[in-house]
Amino acid sequence: MFEYTPADTEKRLESLDQKSVAFLETLPTFLCSEISTDRDGSSMLIKYGRISDITSDRREVSAIFELQIDFGEVRFDDIELAGSVFGADRFQLYRTHWAVREGDAQDVLGRLVELKPDLAHFIPEPGTHADDSSEVEPPLRDKKILGVADSVESFLKLLYNSPAGASTETFFRGHSDARYELTPSLLRKWDNGDWQFMPSEDRLCKELLIAHHDEFQVDQYCFDRLVRMQHYGLPTRLLDISGNPLIALFFACSWKPDQPAIDGEVIVFQVSSNRVKYYDSDTVSCISNLSNLTYAQKNEIDLRMEIDTFNGTDVAGKLLHHIKSEKGFFEKRIIPDDLGSIVCVKAKRTNTRIRSQSGAFLLFGQEAALPDAGQDGIEISRVTIQNKAHIIAQLNRININGTTVYPSIDQTAVHLRDQYKSPPTIRRSSATAADETAM
Repeated sequence: MFEYTPADTEKRLESLDQKSVAFLETLPTFLCSEISTDRDGSSMLIKYGRISDITSDRREVSAIFELQIDFGEVRFDDIELAGSVFGADRFQLYRTHWAVREGDAQDVLGRLVELKPDLAHFIPEPGTHADDSSEVEPPLRDKKILGVADSVESFLKLLYNSPAGASTETFFRGHSDARYELTPSLLRKWDNGDWQFMPSEDRLCKELLIAHHDEFQVDQYCFDRLVRMQHYGLPTRLLDISGNPLIALFFACSWKPDQPAIDGEVIVFQVSSNRVKYYDSDTVSCISNLSNLTYAQKNEIDLRMEIDTFNGTDVAGKLLHHIKSEKGFFEKRIIPDDLGSIVCVKAKRTNTRIRSQSGAFLLFGQEAALPDAGQDGIEISRVTIQNKAHIIAQLNRININGTTVYPSIDQTAVHLRDQYKSPPTIRRSSATAADETAM
């Protein structure tokens, strides 16, 4: 749900609370079939109306669609024309999904009327009650802010004043810009809600393995390979976190000198002990091996199925094949709920960066998203970070800097270069110097 939805809108609606539901029920809605093609072109069944009586539980969201205009089967000369009507790409046209899009429904209706002119008299005039949705806004985001820190001391005080829950482990992540999302690089979207990398996940991984096969020879599990790929900058379904709050604070204070200083953020995760897994966990193997499935195969996964039914599907068989390549003993008992979960994973400390940063990862499953307020087993709070230059200087005094956080020779060289760079000499005119001497 909310696939192909702009990230900020998605975050404001994902809780599906009373305010979110009330907002969704104000929106004009297009109900469309997946596109079908033949030698004469393409077609879709298209209806226009509103949704009401939205209900949700852990597995399913349902609503009543109230029909206002039935366009019936609408034919297009080609898929590109169909995409231009809705501002959608091929992935969206071939995939069943909910999306909340930015734009004017009246414009979409106008483009449809060009294809079905006999329905023009059904189109509501702009400003009428039937089109009264232009001023509505989704609810505000639900972020728990512990406070503002402008020094190492104030940061640690906020953490100490926030008690940890029973049977939990605490992890941290730093963002140099508080507006950044808690989203793995693979699952990030463009501003219009389209995926940046997700449809190409399997190809990204395979191409890197082909190009640098020797680098991955020591990796026993698919998760190990994802960690290495993440280390080298490939988009993956992993989100880096740390067991050290000062490491997270360092990242929250990092910024480019040519950019204005903006608020950073440290995110605090209280993770239930049963959500903390190790690199060799069966659940971790199941989620990690989703990266080996094509986008079309992942779209076949139905997380609502019972275990036995799911394991009888073709896509479960393909996933099982990849899992058994690393765990030959694995039984045919993939749990659908596990595939859609987010788990915290403690990785092997196979490189100096993971060791120095006390690194761990959040591993995101199929269609998984982390709400601003967290979810069952993962509580989230935040500290807003200001006065970054002062904090960076403080951290450097206790040996938290580019050399220790990124313990590679290139990063050490950069840190030393910046640390020992001499300031420019200020040259003054002789007249100014004489005046100062006279003073």
